[in-house]
Amino acid sequence: MKNSLFLHFLSWAAALLFLTSCEDDKELDHTQVTEVSNLFTPENNTFIKLEPASGSAVFEWAQAKAEDNGIVFYEVVFDKEAGDFSDPIYSIKSDGNGIGNTLTMSYSSLNQIAKMAGIASQSKGKIKWTVFSSKGINVKKSTVSHLLELERPAGFAEIPSALYITGSASEGGETLSEAIPFKQTQSGVFEIYTSLKAGTYNFASGNTGTPITYSINNGRMVEGGTTTVTGDTKVYRIRLNLNNASAEFTEIKSLGLWFSADNKIWYDLPYAGKGTWEIKNAPVEFKQEGWGRDERYKFRFTVLNAAGEESQEWYGSQNSDNSRPNSNTALSYWYMFPVNSSQYDYSFKFNESADRKNADIKVDFSATADQYTHSVIVK
Repeated sequence: MKNSLFLHFLSWAAALLFLTSCEDDKELDHTQVTEVSNLFTPENNTFIKLEPASGSAVFEWAQAKAEDNGIVFYEVVFDKEAGDFSDPIYSIKSDGNGIGNTLTMSYSSLNQIAKMAGIASQSKGKIKWTVFSSKGINVKKSTVSHLLELERPAGFAEIPSALYITGSASEGGETLSEAIPFKQTQSGVFEIYTSLKAGTYNFASGNTGTPITYSINNGRMVEGGTTTVTGDTKVYRIRLNLNNASAEFTEIKSLGLWFSADNKIWYDLPYAGKGTWEIKNAPVEFKQEGWGRDERYKFRFTVLNAAGEESQEWYGSQNSDNSRPNSNTALSYWYMFPVNSSQYDYSFKFNESADRKNADIKVDFSATADQYTHSVIVK
């Protein structure tokens, strides 16, 4: 009797499993879709020069069919020229969060995919693309694929949000956490005032972990590597544009305080490191004029460009004329801006208490300052 009951139970369980399996099969039937049968654009072997970065390309293909006549989801898949999409280098949902049979991609994104495929900056190469269709499962790869020839622009596919200089030639040395930051002046463009000594250096996208690094090769930026410095220590303004891989080095020969009434440099400020110049206990004495005592000043950089040509750059106030500062003067008064070489215009004024006193004068062009600025502390 017990054996009979047990056999009945097994029969019931088997029947239940069969019915459940049949029900699952019916549900899976509704997830079936067809492959994409045709790719429209870009046509096979289309060539695209990926400039400007704001440009875009439109991918379009024939719609797939769902067995239940419902929505089909699409994914555009990219691979190397010889790839078979079993291990693609990149994939992305189509427009409309995956339900459109088009995809609009920026040249900037295609530039990144080209880099993943091993195409070097300023070089041409081919990638392959196709479309996967599905209802979330039972993914079907298209029966066709197209080649796309891409020419990468100068610059880098991925632009970091920060940049540092590090290495034995730099002020921070070889410890990455001590790397000196650049100031970002616009997207992809960085600037630093710093000194370089004999040794090697590179640029890094961060000061922790394993950041992307860059170096200078034949006057242009390249990914990886180091740059060697020989000779005496010199102070530079370094401007790097990662959008086009350009690098500009300007040697700072001197930074002087220009006293307007005397129409000359009073004294040069010694470089103090990390983008700052400072002179201690500098004498300050206004000039007596018929209308009163003149206290106007600004700053003059003497620089050498890459060709060794010397020139002057002037920095002063954003205002063509100013009142004497006091304890209530806003910090923005001290901000420094490129100005013309006129004797008096766009000058700062010393505080009244500085006359016939000594002062500590500091110019701060470091990246940590919100704005290039200076300070005068009367002793």
